[in-house]
Amino acid sequence: MTATITDKKILMKGNYAIANAAVLAGCQCYFGYPITPQSEIGEFMSGKMQELHRAYVSAESELAAINMTIGACSTGVKAMTSSSSCAVALMQEGLSYATSDQLPIVLVSVMRGGPGLGNIYPSQGDYFQATRGGGNGDYHLIVLAPSTVQECADLTYKAFYLAQKYRNPTVLLADGLLGQMMEPVKFKPYPYPEIDNSDWALDGAKGRDGRIIRSYAPLADDQCIFLEKLFNKYKQLEENETEWEEIGTEDADIILIAFGSTARNVKTAAKICRQKGLKVGVLRPITLFPFPSKRISELSKSAKKIYSVEVNMGQMIQDIKLAVNGQAPVELINRPVGNPPAPEEIVSRIEESI
Repeated sequence: MTATITDKKILMKGNYAIANAAVLAGCQCYFGYPITPQSEIGEFMSGKMQELHRAYVSAESELAAINMTIGACSTGVKAMTSSSSCAVALMQEGLSYATSDQLPIVLVSVMRGGPGLGNIYPSQGDYFQATRGGGNGDYHLIVLAPSTVQECADLTYKAFYLAQKYRNPTVLLADGLLGQMMEPVKFKPYPYPEIDNSDWALDGAKGRDGRIIRSYAPLADDQCIFLEKLFNKYKQLEENETEWEEIGTEDADIILIAFGSTARNVKTAAKICRQKGLKVGVLRPITLFPFPSKRISELSKSAKKIYSVEVNMGQMIQDIKLAVNGQAPVELINRPVGNPPAPEEIVSRIEESI
């Protein structure tokens, strides 16, 4: 196990890259419960956090883990938990509370097949879970979706930064394929400024007035004011933090949209199409919330067709259709669980539609 900054490439599994980056980002507390396919994150943290005299707890359940993370974040420290799919489902009430309390929790969600216990194969079936949430009330989580092991590290850094900057729970949404695959990765120093949280953290009231962090607002007018402020924050997020990758969209007749590991096959499919003389471009959302709706809307004005490529029964396609708003036809290329649609399958679907 390593937790060192290096410009040399290290061959590392995605889960270990996430855990290593969390340590380098300054994570002071980790609380988790093992579940495949993300158990290596807790394994790494169990050794490294104690070695660095930071807090590590193997919680008795996912409910305990998310509530321990809430408690730690309320003191102003950087805290993280990690889990997968059916276990993240158990955390939804806590995430709603954390959003209302405006606590900078970082949650790593490594998706597996579902619904229910499902299986341990890779999936993107938790897009709705991450971007809509299963907790009560009006709220959003910031959601980042890596596509490579290098991005597993880089976006872990960014997850801690955005969580602190906007005081909002932030999800790193990976999948079983990314969590388990090995690729070369570099670990540079944490690139973001530290955020001053001294004006809200519960760090002891000696020499100052006491503070309270709570989600309960007994008066409707007060709750309305709070929600307006919360959603103004989401507007700022959309304006300043929406991130995506584009390849060959300038003259594209067909746009392929995919996130996470699935985008790797989509990029290969687009290259094959270009070699065949087909004008195909790729847009990969990196932030799933905020979603790059404005850019997709712009591209849909000139595109003849848009495909959403997903490893689920069709979830992100709903956000794409909302962004496109009827300006171009939108179709789904998918596999419910397991390996993403192969490049040849994607190319074949495109050729069939011409």
